[in-house]
This record gives sequence, C-alpha cells and structure tokens, in this order.
Amino acid sequence: MSYNTMYFMLMWVRTAPALPLVFLLMIHGVFSYCDDCNVRYSRSRICALKDSTVIMNCTYGYSTVHQIEKVFWTNALEKDNVEPPDLSNDPEYSQRLQYLGDKKQDCTVRLSHVTLKDSHEYYFRFITDTDKWYDDNDDDDKPDGTWIGAPGVTLTVTDLQVESPERVTEGDSVRLTCKSSCTLTDRATFIWSRNSQPLTERRDRNNELLLQSVRREDAGRYSCAVHGHHHISPDLHLNVMYPPKNVSVSISPSGVIVEGDSVTLNCSSDSNPPALNFSWFKENETSAVGSGQSFSALQSGRFYCQAHNQQGSQRSDAVTVTVHRGLGWHVWLGITVACVGLFIIIIIIIILYTIQKKRINCRSAAHDYENDDPRAGTYTALELKSRSPDLYNTLTTVHPRPAVLQSGSSEYENLKTPR
Repeated sequence: MSYNTMYFMLMWVRTAPALPLVFLLMIHGVFSYCDDCNVRYSRSRICALKDSTVIMNCTYGYSTVHQIEKVFWTNALEKDNVEPPDLSNDPEYSQRLQYLGDKKQDCTVRLSHVTLKDSHEYYFRFITDTDKWYDDNDDDDKPDGTWIGAPGVTLTVTDLQVESPERVTEGDSVRLTCKSSCTLTDRATFIWSRNSQPLTERRDRNNELLLQSVRREDAGRYSCAVHGHHHISPDLHLNVMYPPKNVSVSISPSGVIVEGDSVTLNCSSDSNPPALNFSWFKENETSAVGSGQSFSALQSGRFYCQAHNQQGSQRSDAVTVTVHRGLGWHVWLGITVACVGLFIIIIIIIILYTIQKKRINCRSAAHDYENDDPRAGTYTALELKSRSPDLYNTLTTVHPRPAVLQSGSSEYENLKTPR
C-alpha cells in the first residue's frame, strides 16, 4: 500500500465517526475509494425501465490540498493506456446526460430516456491540479491527476413482456405476468390494458393479473406498463377456446320442395377453434343421416345438425322439410318451352296480318286515285245495245257536263245522231 493511501485512511478515520465507517465497510459495492479520495454511490446496482430516467446518487471527498479541476462520468476503465471517455462529450449521451453535482462533494448524475444499450457499469471521475498519483500496487509516480471511483454503479435497462399460459379454456383461471429481465429498483405499480383500454374492473397482484373463470369476452390483446412511465409492453393475444355455441341451421332455397328435388341445409356455429366436424340427424332417429357442413334433404322430416371441436359439441334446433307430390321439374320445363313457342307463333301471325293489311290499304288508295282523276271524263263510254255482227247498233257519245258561260249559254250543243 502506498504512502498516499495510508495517509488518506488515517485522515479519514480520524475525522469520520466510527459507527458510519464500520457500517459502510460492511456494505459491498456501496463504498469505494481511491488514493487520497473516497466516492460513495447510493446504489451499486440499478434496474431501470426502458425509456425512463435514472438518477445515480453519488458523493465524494478529497483530503489533500490539491484543487479539483474537472468532474465527469464514464462507462469504462483505463485499459492499455486508453483514457476512459467523458460521457458528456459522447454524442450518444451528451443530450441525455446531466451532471447534477459540484466540485466539492456531490457527484450525482441523471441519465434520461435510457435504452437497452445503456446497460453498463458507470464510474465517477475527477481531475485535480496534481501531476502525480499513486497506484495501490505501485509506488512509482504517474504523470496524471485523474481519480476514479471503482467499482461503480451497474445499470441494467429492461423492457416489459407479458406472459400467459399457451392454452386457455373458457372457465379456467388464468394468470398473466408482466416480466422484466431484472427486478426494478424503484417500487413499481403495474397497470394493465386489453385492446388498448385500461382494465379497471380487475386488480393486479404485484406484476400479475388474475382472470378468474375466464370467458370468451376476455380474449384480446393484453399489455402492461408501470405507472408513471411511458414504456408499454408489446401486445400479447390471449386466445380463449370454447366449445360450439349458437348452433343453427339455414335452409336454401326453402323448406318446401317437389318430389324428386332436394333442399340444402347449412349448419353454422360460434366456436374456438372453428368447428370442422358436423353430423346430421333426422328427429327421432339415432343414427346420422349425413355429415359435413351442408346436407341435401330428399324427403320430408325434421332435421338438425351437431357441431364438434376439441372443446366439445352442441346440437341445433330441428327444421322442417316438406316434400309435395306433383309434376317434376322436367314436366314444368316442357310446359315452359311450349308456352314460349306459342307466344312466338302468335307474334309471327300478328306481324303477317299487319303486312297484309298494309298491302290492301295500298291497293284501295290506288283505285280511289284513278276515280278522282279529271282526265277520266274525256273517254267515250260505249253502250252496248246488242251483240249483232255489225258490232254496235248504236253509239252514244257521252260528253262531260258543259261549263256555264258568263252569257248563260252552253259552250257545247247536244248533237244527235240521225236515225
């Protein structure tokens, strides 16, 4: 042990009360010292939540006449003559690290928004105006006035994870746990959320959430947090399994069919996991008449289905299927085709009748036009008096009716043929 170390210990023992000295020496890691100095950390280990703020409380003393020129924190010790870094100059720390102490006895520091990469051991260091210091293992002078409080404060940064049983069945009691990689140093009050909504109806026990007689409504996304902190754990989906519920049968197209046809019955249910096995029964019969989610009924009766999954089974209410005797679908198809053919024939007849009527009207219009033509009066009408070999016995010339002149006389005179 160097002379400087012995001097420091004698001075400290003479000035400090006896009981606190014994008490501090018994606590490993809380009290650490270097040549001619002593550094006290309130905690040697700190477990902090991700994105929280950590305060490392620290005090120190220096018994020599040398003046302290610089104080700072570092996360490394000198190795291979490499000077430990001043974290206040480190870009990863400079905006988050704040020294709260002084150059006399307080060396407290605050580190905000801690990340998982901040998990290190941190040391307080100070530099005096001396140009020599003495190592415990070496009495040789060293041209340095830098002192470090080692061992330092071990900081562990943790996040939160929700853990639950892998298999949860309706009616069971389920315990969810908010886990961290270390025990948080500060007393923590855990809060829980389901589907991003705070759970106010249930109380947690320490970092656990107890769900008694879990229901299907309890399924969802669960997360945990610590009161007063922003960090929230990733969501954990709680999957609650239960047997088929609300089993029902739907009929398509209807429950009334004609003999020879069929009706389709569909079975549905609410279950987790989804029901994959379905059995069909006819009421008052013990053996199944079909399987699968759909079933084709060919006869009258009351039918129901039974849905199954790993958790259990449930049957539906019965539905009625009625089969009427009557014409088959092929007969109705023939009648339909005949009706369509008859309709087409009627349309053709109407079209032909319309065309023929138009032709008759055209001929009548042409005949009326010939009778109304004024030139028709210039022709001579022959009146056949007899059928003698002389061809005609009498020829009578028919003239148009003479127009009346202004003088009142006729434009023409009637000429008579001599007998």
